[in-house]
Amino acid sequence: MDRIVYDRMAAHDSTHWWYRARRDILSDYVERYAGLPKYARILEIGCGTGHNLPMLASFGEVDAIEIDEAARDIASQRLGKPVGTAPLPELAGVERGSYDMVAVLDVIEHIDDDVAALKAMAEALKPGGKILVAVPAHQWMWSAHDVVNHHKRRYSKTTLDKAIRDAGLTHNGLRWFNSLLFPAAVAARVAGKLTGKDDSDDSPPPKPLNALFETIFRVERHLLGRVPLTPGLSLITLVSKA
Repeated sequence: MDRIVYDRMAAHDSTHWWYRARRDILSDYVERYAGLPKYARILEIGCGTGHNLPMLASFGEVDAIEIDEAARDIASQRLGKPVGTAPLPELAGVERGSYDMVAVLDVIEHIDDDVAALKAMAEALKPGGKILVAVPAHQWMWSAHDVVNHHKRRYSKTTLDKAIRDAGLTHNGLRWFNSLLFPAAVAARVAGKLTGKDDSDDSPPPKPLNALFETIFRVERHLLGRVPLTPGLSLITLVSKA
């Protein structure tokens, strides 16, 4: 990712509506569907500034990996111990068969060989372990945001399903989320392309709008997995060995 992406993450991951609501949505999803044991061992790969680490720590003991040095330093402070540097897909030095859950939250779209990455993550799982995967959706939504984030692709249900199956793995169903705000996001992307103002600035909107978006997005914590959501900006699933 471009340096500016990490800088914005560090500046806004505790206040931006997307980060705040998404953490609650992910937490509820893991609670309902991951089936984690008490005191689970969890590894987050590509943890960025570590904004998800306190949420994941509510389920057990957390380790983390981040390849960007500045972001890794912030994440290490949040985690209270050093964050590792092993990149995907090799995951050199990561103990095999050790984790109840590996979390890759908007990560595998950055990897050239997503199938190899999924295979390596599966090797790190204990028997019965899960990989929590969230990815950006809809290739036709490609924008400057994807460029500065160094995305290789956005996913459809078909392409994500294929990557998982090609890795010899299975999943618990591919679910849309960030659906309630999807029409507004589409309108903003279309307007940006038509006006030539397609930019990558993902700083928070003004406070009242930030609060409104957070409230709307957070509603999905009660819906995800319980009712089918309409297409959204993201896909989520739990992956396990077949």
